[in-house]
Amino acid sequence: MLPPLQPPDSFHLEAAKGWLGLGNHIEAKEELDKITVKLRAHPQVLDGRWQICAAAKKWETAIDIAATIIQLVHEEPLGWIYRSYALHKLKRTAEARDNLLCVVNKFPGIAIFPYNLACYECQLGSLEQAKRWLEKAFKLGDAKDMRRAALDDPDLQPLWKKIGGPKA
Repeated sequence: MLPPLQPPDSFHLEAAKGWLGLGNHIEAKEELDKITVKLRAHPQVLDGRWQICAAAKKWETAIDIAATIIQLVHEEPLGWIYRSYALHKLKRTAEARDNLLCVVNKFPGIAIFPYNLACYECQLGSLEQAKRWLEKAFKLGDAKDMRRAALDDPDLQPLWKKIGGPKA
């Protein structure tokens, strides 16, 4: 893993995160564009770029950025999650699922993997498999918070009654 960014590049990265938090992906991109050219392929900068693409709904570019993150830091989960999420947003849900199935055992303690697999299986109509993945996610993460998130996640709507009923 590369060392963290140093000032002033780290300041630009933090400013970009701030703009994203305010819902302004255009200003966020401008901040990232101020980062030293040789550091623009740093995983932290790519993370910011991916988030900008997600905010702008530029999913094809988001897939490319996620693939680069995977190449740079193959042992980290973020690129895998990002790539699958972007594939799902492009209605390539089976591919998103398959992408995660290839690495879910590599990240056994991370609840977002089974949670996202539950979402993808649910959307593909495999409700029993989705339920099993969701139960695994509940065991790995904070079950109460994850249940609340699941009951608010439209991807899991077919399972709402089985996990606590629809939102009031």
